[in-house]
Amino acid sequence: MSRGLLFSDGFKPQFSGHETFPLRYGWLKKAYDAVSKAELNSNAPKGVFSSDDAIADFGVGKNMVTSIRHWAVACDIIEEIKDKSGSYHTTALGKMLFDDNNGVDPFLESLASLWLIHWQLSGTPSKTTTWYWVYNHYPNRNFDRDHLSKGLLTLCQHLNLQKIAPVTIKRDVECFIRTYVSKGGTEHFVHEDNLECPLTELSLIKPMGKRDGFQTARGPKSTLPDSVFIYALLSFWENFTHAKTLSFEAILYEPGSPGRIFLLDENDLNERLVRVSDVTSGAIQWSETAGLRQLIMRKQLSQSDALSIVQSTYPLSHKRSDI
Repeated sequence: MSRGLLFSDGFKPQFSGHETFPLRYGWLKKAYDAVSKAELNSNAPKGVFSSDDAIADFGVGKNMVTSIRHWAVACDIIEEIKDKSGSYHTTALGKMLFDDNNGVDPFLESLASLWLIHWQLSGTPSKTTTWYWVYNHYPNRNFDRDHLSKGLLTLCQHLNLQKIAPVTIKRDVECFIRTYVSKGGTEHFVHEDNLECPLTELSLIKPMGKRDGFQTARGPKSTLPDSVFIYALLSFWENFTHAKTLSFEAILYEPGSPGRIFLLDENDLNERLVRVSDVTSGAIQWSETAGLRQLIMRKQLSQSDALSIVQSTYPLSHKRSDI
């Protein structure tokens, strides 16, 4: 349990920021547009989300404006500039998805976009620690809210974080569940404003027979495009090792890997890795020489290259209407 970004030196987990609201349709576009508009003059100031005008501009209450900002940062649609100004700028991923002129999916109509958002939330722990921990460190497929809360409290003790209140963990777990399970799949939703999060469409977590039981859906992911898988693969590779090779086992099992985040099984992963060379035009090749199953980086690909691969495949991406 001690491997991965959660246990790196100086890491600080976060179990709040969303104000208990799960991500909603339209929020990422609203955040992107607000920051993009402000960027026309300079970097978007902190007041984009905190001024009195923000409530009117976003058309929601103050807590929801805070939540919109949180999700936009966590999904890497906008980024907070690391200086005293507390200003923001749009990211390459945000521009690819939501730009008014060239955005490929401003209304999140493609499942490829939802897989990208899921990767951003669950592939890194800095803003959404519970998301990362469940997909990368929780040992069982079956769980309930209480088990997740107790496990996260144990994690906090392990990291010597004694000031994290149990109620904070409980609320974060609730928000995590609502991110992936539709309100029709559980009786635990009590607030009429709990609209479903777009990530419920990925069916990564399913309700079990009992009232508060859930199960992760490990197995083939027919709606996950190879281009999005490669985008995630390159991000994981960059954080995991500087070597030019990456083993099958690391891609499937290591914390933060595509195998973990996308809940892939061995067969599905193997089929995807065989296709990697075609999708990357030979830059990455699959090898099974001498009993070693591994990828070989023949040509260095950046995250910009990975985004270009994703963008070029959007006309062929799976749509929600295909389900």
